[in-house]
Amino acid sequence: MAARIDLVTLVVAEYDPAIAFFTEVLGFELAEDSPSLTNDGRPKRWVVVRPPGGGTGLLLARADGDRQQAAVGDQVAGRVGFFLRVDDFDATYRRMVEAKVEFVKPPRTEPYGRVAVFRDLAGNPWDLLGPT
Repeated sequence: MAARIDLVTLVVAEYDPAIAFFTEVLGFELAEDSPSLTNDGRPKRWVVVRPPGGGTGLLLARADGDRQQAAVGDQVAGRVGFFLRVDDFDATYRRMVEAKVEFVKPPRTEPYGRVAVFRDLAGNPWDLLGPT
C-alpha cells in the first residue's frame, strides 16, 4: 500500500500575504486557491502552495477565532517544525537574504547537510537544508 502526506496545515493571519511569501520569496507554486465554506457556512478559501516539483504541500488556513489566531507564528511551540530542502543551498540562502527573510541562525554544516534557521512571515521557525 502506497501512502504519503499530501498536505500540512499552516495557520496564517491572512491569505494573500502568506501566498506572496511562499510564492514570491520561497519560490513555491500556488497549486490551488478556491472559494470554500467553513463548517458553519462562512466564506473561506482553500489555498495550497507546494515547493517546485511537487511533494508535500502547505494548506494555508486563515486563523478563525482567538485560539487559532494565537497559533499564528507559533505552530509548533517555538520549535523548528518545517524543513525546506533545496539542491543549491548557497544560492537559495543568498536569494532569501536579499528578500529580507529573517535568519535566526547562520548557516552551519551538520552530518545531514548545510542548515540555517529562518522565520516565515508569521514567525514560525524553519530549517533551510541543503547538501554539504
